[in-house]
Amino acid sequence: MDPHVSFMREALELAREAEKLGEVPVGAVVVRNGEIVGRGHNTRETEKSATRHAEIVAIEDACRNLGTWRLADCELYVTLEPCIMCAGALHQARIRHVYFGALDPKAGACGSLYSVHLDARLNHRFEVTENLLAAESRDLLQGFFRSRRKTTRHLDA
Repeated sequence: MDPHVSFMREALELAREAEKLGEVPVGAVVVRNGEIVGRGHNTRETEKSATRHAEIVAIEDACRNLGTWRLADCELYVTLEPCIMCAGALHQARIRHVYFGALDPKAGACGSLYSVHLDARLNHRFEVTENLLAAESRDLLQGFFRSRRKTTRHLDA
């Protein structure tokens, strides 16, 4: 199996774990030399913190595991295009390459609304590959929000 697909499948599993907790189903893994060194999924609701996006959690896990904040020899796989906060964190961590599933036309900062990864004013740029298992990522998110809308309508009735 293609290693990129395998790593994105791991991110999708983490997204499903987030969904079970009532979190928006986004998952991420940090990979170094073909090995997962950091894992994360959204925990904003659980931890009551706006910054607990999957990418941030995975970066922090990788930094702890590797004993450094510099992740220049690492890639990140995430099920949804990073937002501007997460793109900034990827820049700060010096991530080499980001692979993501679904585009985020409302908040995406790696091509949709912004292109933080390409901004020549910054001292670090990173490569981006989009649409890796995009349909699975998109279906998971759409199913989650569809279910939430049904629940909300039911409660409002």
